[in-house]
Amino acid sequence: MITFKLFLQQCIRSKEVWMSLLLITLLGVVSIIIGHKHLERQQNAIAEVHAYQKQHFDRQVALHNEDLGLLLYYANFAYINTLNPLAGLSIGQADVNPTVKRITIKTFEAQKYDTDLVNPMNLQSGNLDVSFVIIYLLPLLVIVLTFNVLSEETETGTWRLVIIQATSKLGFVVSKLLIRLMLLYTILIFLFFIAKLVLNLPFNTNFIWMLGLSMLYVLFWFTLTFFIITFNKSSGFNALLLLSVWLVLIILLPAGINAYVSSKYPVPEALSTAIAQRDGYHTKWDTDKLATIEKFYQHYPQFKKYGYPTDGFNWLWYYAMQQMGDDDSRNERDALNEKIKLRELASRKITTVLPNMYLQLVFNQLAGTSMSQQMEYLEATDAFHEKLRLFFYPKIFEKQKADTIDWNQFTPEYHEATPNVSLVQSMIPIVIASIGMILISIPMVRRL
Repeated sequence: MITFKLFLQQCIRSKEVWMSLLLITLLGVVSIIIGHKHLERQQNAIAEVHAYQKQHFDRQVALHNEDLGLLLYYANFAYINTLNPLAGLSIGQADVNPTVKRITIKTFEAQKYDTDLVNPMNLQSGNLDVSFVIIYLLPLLVIVLTFNVLSEETETGTWRLVIIQATSKLGFVVSKLLIRLMLLYTILIFLFFIAKLVLNLPFNTNFIWMLGLSMLYVLFWFTLTFFIITFNKSSGFNALLLLSVWLVLIILLPAGINAYVSSKYPVPEALSTAIAQRDGYHTKWDTDKLATIEKFYQHYPQFKKYGYPTDGFNWLWYYAMQQMGDDDSRNERDALNEKIKLRELASRKITTVLPNMYLQLVFNQLAGTSMSQQMEYLEATDAFHEKLRLFFYPKIFEKQKADTIDWNQFTPEYHEATPNVSLVQSMIPIVIASIGMILISIPMVRRL
């Protein structure tokens, strides 16, 4: 106990250590505030759409009661991706893709990837969320605290005394590392406690698991530094090597993996889908109406009873054109979705050997902000859009008045994102990496 107390005093007497601990704490608090602002914007958007939708329908009915087809040209229906409070810790795809989609019954592909107006400079720099502080910045603090744990003893000439007096060289080194590990764990727990209060996070399994994985990740970096300092090199060598490892793991490898996945699964379908959707709709203005309506009936044979009105403008033909925009781009759309899923799958497989990238993917899954969950939301929005079409098409084609419909039934609907991650399996890659570093390092310490 006395030894631990002395090690603690030795660690915290340095002003550099205090400044580093204070800086990471302040950055953590700032990241929590940024996460709170993000959640607040999303919550405001959800509240606004709830207040707006009923007024929107009342206004449209008052303006276009006699022409339901024209009303539905303008009418928007809200479909909301349920906001997970943990998104305040790991914003992920939520900084690009909106939580609320307001769609019409017109061609869906033209609306599918609509996003909010966001400053592109902010998108380029990204958000300083808690996951960024944990994954990118905490390892730097680990390096600052541990790079000279052993080398300073040899450089000051006290290592020979340690060998003589200490009961275990391994215990001596591990004790010094444990003190520093406890300091970082204290900061980590403090940040999660503040985040729970500020972001109003539920104290559930996902929250606890996110904290637990963060602690395991910090432990991995301690085991990595443990391995490097057992080379018994100078402090300068240790610092340079540790920073090089940080640069490779945090910057170079993720960039290389991203380039590899992008080149292996290119997505020219992103452009071809947009072109096919536009051509599928716009060329129908110059196409024989009868052919357009016939293709529409091939998709919806239940509407064939409404006949083939081809004289002048009519809403059956117009919405048939809109439908063709989706139908003609279906092959490109399916290919694009498949490529995105393959990218996500490849990233998951590769990152199982990279704790930093793996932890980011798991964080996003737990927070409901991963790419796969965004794709699930878009697929659910597609189903919601189809449900609206099937409800309104008959009423448009029968030329019903707008006030014959109960518009109060169209309240904003929600999609619930479900984490697609095994909580136990999520810790295995980091645990294996940490144990591997420890097993390699222990014999090296004993040879000192």
